[in-house]
Amino acid sequence: MITSFSTITSKVLGAAFVTAALALPSLQFACAEAAPDQGVINFKYLHYQDSQIGNGVSVITGASSAGSSSRMGVNAYSMMALVPVAGEWSIGTTYTSDSVSGASPMYHSSNLTKMTDLRRAIDVELTRYFSSGTLSFGAGYSKESDYLSRSYSLQGSLSTEDKNTTVTLGGSLNSDNIFPVTNPNADYKKKVYATILGITRVLTKSDIVQLNLGYSNGNGDFSDPYKFWDNRPTQRNNTTILTRWNHHFEWSDGTARLLYRYYSDTFGIRAHTFEGEYVQPLRNGWTATPLLRLYSQSEADFYVSVGAAEKADPTQPTPPPLGAFYYSEDQRMSAFGAITLGLKVSKQLNHDWLVDVTYEEYEQRGQWRLNGNSDPGLAPFGARSIQVGLSRKF
Repeated sequence: MITSFSTITSKVLGAAFVTAALALPSLQFACAEAAPDQGVINFKYLHYQDSQIGNGVSVITGASSAGSSSRMGVNAYSMMALVPVAGEWSIGTTYTSDSVSGASPMYHSSNLTKMTDLRRAIDVELTRYFSSGTLSFGAGYSKESDYLSRSYSLQGSLSTEDKNTTVTLGGSLNSDNIFPVTNPNADYKKKVYATILGITRVLTKSDIVQLNLGYSNGNGDFSDPYKFWDNRPTQRNNTTILTRWNHHFEWSDGTARLLYRYYSDTFGIRAHTFEGEYVQPLRNGWTATPLLRLYSQSEADFYVSVGAAEKADPTQPTPPPLGAFYYSEDQRMSAFGAITLGLKVSKQLNHDWLVDVTYEEYEQRGQWRLNGNSDPGLAPFGARSIQVGLSRKF
């Protein structure tokens, strides 16, 4: 069976695949930027592999036991170029090609079904720079065997005269069409409108903070056509609150970056993300950046936990409660907590060339959630990813 890359990727990949930046990107943690005086070309390769880690095995601690099995594997390539134009404009574009193969559960963490797919995407952004702000327009296009996505965004920023405070306002539209191979005559549609308001403030020569408020309104088909017992509401609205704080340490020339994000949606999911990383320049152009990310979410209102019969025989999916109109046995709709450990190492080869490597380990378990009711019938989930990047100024 061929299934959609978009339908099987989980929050694990949210940080890895940032190429859909025009689906209303997060505000850059900086004041209004001047027009670039140099162009840049960047190439990145990402390999991702997740697994159902079974009876107590941990990708974080390294403990091992029987029962671990590989699920999804992804190889992604992206090429980005940013070109300054006439001193007041810039044009940026990103091309991405990623292939996914492996096995995806049809319900909960059971009945793994083989699949493969290829996605190609292109994004373009045009930015006009002013003395006290910027204005950007973006468009994106993504195509898979069973999924078509188009996006449009508009974002502007305005800075105070002293450049210490920047306010940014943006909006976007995503329009998706799904053509599941299990039902060739079906054409599922979905549209998501989103807006974001942010304020960035320079507090001292060593501290900068940011607050972002986001809201999105989605209408259409949110059910996964490749899952058993999956019928979700046709509207999904969400609200996000994101805060960042960067602090520079003069004694080490390093910078600590802290982030907290709160997410709430009309599916009933409440999620918290805590992230910290420390950027430490080293000798001879080297930089090391360790990362720790903690994530927790509650279950959707209509999530159906693993029943007794399914625990005894995983080939028997748990039926939804009698009379229930909305229901889902998708593991991503359950309550869980997750830990990500990562390390990025970069090397400035010379004035123009930069190379970097990022490695991350991810583990997800129901009992790690901060709120909500975990599902003990789900198998723990883990993932590893490595990303290699090369960029050149011109």
